[in-house]
Amino acid sequence: MTRFFTLCRPVLLLLAFVGWVNTMAETAPLQATPADTAHHADSLRATAKKEIARKLISAAENSTLDWKNQYGFIKYNVEGNAPENRGYTAGIIGFTSRTHDMLALVEHYQRTAPNNPLTPYLATLRKVNGTSSRHGLGQPFEKAWKEAAKDPLFIAAQNHECDRLYFEPAVTQAQADGLRELGQFAYFDAMVMHGPGTAPGSFGGIRAAALKRAKPPSQGGNETAYLNAFLDARKAAMKTEQGHQDTTRVDTMQRRFLLAGNLSLKLPLVFKVYEDAYEIKASPAERGTLRASY
Repeated sequence: MTRFFTLCRPVLLLLAFVGWVNTMAETAPLQATPADTAHHADSLRATAKKEIARKLISAAENSTLDWKNQYGFIKYNVEGNAPENRGYTAGIIGFTSRTHDMLALVEHYQRTAPNNPLTPYLATLRKVNGTSSRHGLGQPFEKAWKEAAKDPLFIAAQNHECDRLYFEPAVTQAQADGLRELGQFAYFDAMVMHGPGTAPGSFGGIRAAALKRAKPPSQGGNETAYLNAFLDARKAAMKTEQGHQDTTRVDTMQRRFLLAGNLSLKLPLVFKVYEDAYEIKASPAERGTLRASY
């Protein structure tokens, strides 16, 4: 009997081990495969979705879906009033000479392309940073900006700074809050207009106000309810500024998508901003993908 047990012991141990493995497999949490992770990413970073985001921002900032033609845009005092005058507003997301992001952009451009058309104005941009002054800038600076916009390195610099300062922080926070592409865009658009920070009128202040009214999905809340709270807080922040009294980028763009239940920004997208009508259409390939998904 002892010899029999000795001979069978390896087999018995193996069977016990297999049973233990099966038990652990049944009780352990399921691990997502790379394919599952990709499927549930819901990221505005995806090439097609990022293109949609850029078109939506361009419609709100430059009144056109043609965002690739906005690198050379530049205008002084687009707000139209002295208290909120941000100096020059320019480029694909409205970099301004008063709020540091234009200076950061030109400094980045200078590092990648010394002796560029904006090099003579770098010192002046440092002086006027934080003010609405255009002393030492004016029409020569505007001309230089438009000249620089023909340079692929300046185009790359604008893309880089837009991503670094606004797009990436917004998408990262939105994903941490459990939001899909619409929520990620809502954060991005708010970040562009109001800037980062924790003040009541900043992106952080707007998000804090929304969190007082609703929980995001990451905290077990309903995504639509939370986004409604965020858009309400965003609209309230806009109403505190004379230059942002028109809230159609919230009312007839983002809220319209939300009411339609389009949390993933599926095409086509039909909306209005400042009473101008827009449509972002699905490509033939995308239309085929949409049909296949039903």
